[in-house]
Amino acid sequence: MTTGAKTSTTGLLKGAAGAWLWDVPAGLLFGDARFADLYGQPAEAAAAGLPTDAFFASIHPDDHMRIRIAVAGVMHGADHFAKEYRLRLEDGAVRWVSAMGRADRDADHRVIAFQGVLADITEQKRVEERLRVAQSAGGVGTFEYVSGFGTVDVSHQFCRLLGLTPTDVLALRAINATLTSGQPLLIGEADGAAGRDEYREFEIVRADSGERRWIARRGERLNDGPGGAERFIGAIHDITPFKSAEAKLLELTATLEERVAERTKERDRVWDNSRDLLVVVDADGVYRAASPAWFRLLGFRPEELVGRPYTEFVEPEDLSASAAVFAEAVKERSLGNFENRHRHKDGGWRWISWQTSTEDGLVYGYGRDVTEEKLRAEALSQTESQLRQAQKMEAVGQLTGGLAHDFNNMLTGIIGGLDLVRRRIAEGRLGDLDRFMDGAVKSAHRAAGLTHRLLAFSRQQSLDPQAVDVRGLIVSMQDLLNRTLGEQVALKVVFADQVWPAVSDVNQLESAILNLAINARDAMPDGGLLTIAARNSIFDTERASGHPEIASGDYVEISVADTGQGMPSDVVAKAFDPFFTTKPIGQGTGLGLSMIYGFVRQIGGHAAIDSEVGKGTTIRMFLPRATPGQLVQESVEPEAASGAGSGETVLVIEDEDSVRALIVEVLSELGYRALEASSSVTALPHLRSDQPIDLVITDVGLPGLNGRQLADMARELRPGLGILFVTGYAPTAAVRADFLAPGMDMISKPFAMNDLAAKIGEMLARSPTA
Repeated sequence: MTTGAKTSTTGLLKGAAGAWLWDVPAGLLFGDARFADLYGQPAEAAAAGLPTDAFFASIHPDDHMRIRIAVAGVMHGADHFAKEYRLRLEDGAVRWVSAMGRADRDADHRVIAFQGVLADITEQKRVEERLRVAQSAGGVGTFEYVSGFGTVDVSHQFCRLLGLTPTDVLALRAINATLTSGQPLLIGEADGAAGRDEYREFEIVRADSGERRWIARRGERLNDGPGGAERFIGAIHDITPFKSAEAKLLELTATLEERVAERTKERDRVWDNSRDLLVVVDADGVYRAASPAWFRLLGFRPEELVGRPYTEFVEPEDLSASAAVFAEAVKERSLGNFENRHRHKDGGWRWISWQTSTEDGLVYGYGRDVTEEKLRAEALSQTESQLRQAQKMEAVGQLTGGLAHDFNNMLTGIIGGLDLVRRRIAEGRLGDLDRFMDGAVKSAHRAAGLTHRLLAFSRQQSLDPQAVDVRGLIVSMQDLLNRTLGEQVALKVVFADQVWPAVSDVNQLESAILNLAINARDAMPDGGLLTIAARNSIFDTERASGHPEIASGDYVEISVADTGQGMPSDVVAKAFDPFFTTKPIGQGTGLGLSMIYGFVRQIGGHAAIDSEVGKGTTIRMFLPRATPGQLVQESVEPEAASGAGSGETVLVIEDEDSVRALIVEVLSELGYRALEASSSVTALPHLRSDQPIDLVITDVGLPGLNGRQLADMARELRPGLGILFVTGYAPTAAVRADFLAPGMDMISKPFAMNDLAAKIGEMLARSPTA
């Protein structure tokens, strides 16, 4: 190439972006500023001519060989060059370019120049990549078909949808070969007017797996103008899941009417053949439909019910409850197991158990005749009541039999002893009277003890509940217990840390522990170990639910355990029953454990027995924990008060003449002035008079106004007056703390005269009126 030609060409290229001219004989490549910028070369060097190696050195290694082959093709006969490739610049950046060129040849067809242009398509490639990713993720394949050609430009996703190897160009035959129908996917689609093509669906057989799939195609026909090519561009995507759902929907739709008809028949069969009452009631309580079962069960045909309110058929006593339940049902609340009585056409009544559901303002009722069940339940209840009554009578018979036996023995000692004393006095034989008097008194004390045990069992004995130091009480009893147990039985006492004070009557608790120790000793005739333990025990809601006889809360547990013979389960079940004993006749009354059980239950606690034959028995007493405000009662004997009087006036109110006369006589012997009354009515004049009264002794169980009510009236008339109650059995006086006010005290019948005298002296000593 001549210098003038080079100058002319360079001047021509100055106005075009990215132009180059390769002088083949000289081996130099000339480029403009844009070319130099794209290749990362100085503009001056590119204008002066670069070695051809500079052209290839900037091409990306992955594209280098492909471009060399294409350039070689131009040098050896190809007229045109058109390629897209990547450039790698010195800073590491990668740039996509599109290059187009042609070769100039001399008369001998030798290439003398290779010139062309190139453009930066980096951004275009990025957009294409994003589109490719989007198409792949969305399952969309794209195509472009030019009418008359045998190939189609496609995306890789297009190929994947048809089961073909991903490529950029596919033969038209390969595409149409995947269709199952005779209608081709693309042929002829570009023939016609330009515009959007309608939506089409095709079934294909994937080329790779043979699987049948459904493809949807949508495209657009384009005409590039007169003489231009007709093109068809569009996209396909897999619609197999939708076609499957559509097929299932069509199948379901095809059978829906048949199913509805079958369900209707089934509902009618249930409605017509149900043994229960079925009914539809509107919000006003009017029957809208009724099943044939109404005629079978209640004698009414459905047409006799429809249009009438349900209130016409419900027993009047059940109307109020039925109306309330119906109102709830109307509020769309499903109800169940509501029972009322419905009228039968014969005039009788039938018990019906109802369940309801509500829909669209209508109440659907389902009723079952439970009349027979009601009658059976009533008969069973009567039988159970009769059985309970029979059991009560048996228990009463056992109780009265035991009482009669024991009291007859004691009365024999009392009556016989007194009778002998009377005879000896009549005969003047006075030397041996004390022996018979002592025997009678001993029998009387035994009878009194039996009465106290009976009251303990019935939970009606007079108690004085206070906060008791359980640990201190048991420690104070150890000497007594050791003497009682004897040498063959060892005593072990175990205390947990910080045992709470318990609510109890200290005297009754001492008696209970001693009684249990004696029972344990008798259960170990050959000796053994007796363990008395105390610890805190908490009954939370969960634990208390397993013991319905005890309320949840804090308790102090006192256990008495022996290593004796133990008891079988049937004996344990009866151990707390009155007069039940495993001891030989004459060695036990059978009231010991029942007395302990009654005492513990009366105090608000619980007692339980654990026993195993051959291993021993443990009896546990659970006493309520004392509140922090209660004083701890120590086991200290009170000082004996003098019973001698000095003329004080005591009003005695007792409806039993012999008891009243005895008390008055004792008072006279002690130096008191005694006033007496047989009832509250006869006592009031004394209380309203001006004569001085220092103390009132009254029976609790008086006719008319009882002793406690009389005491309140006496306090109104004479404030601060001391009141001493005498009781043999009075349920209201069972717990002293709830019964007694300040300045009041109590003594239980029967009592020794010395005890009465001491109690009177004690009260008068602290009385403000004495």
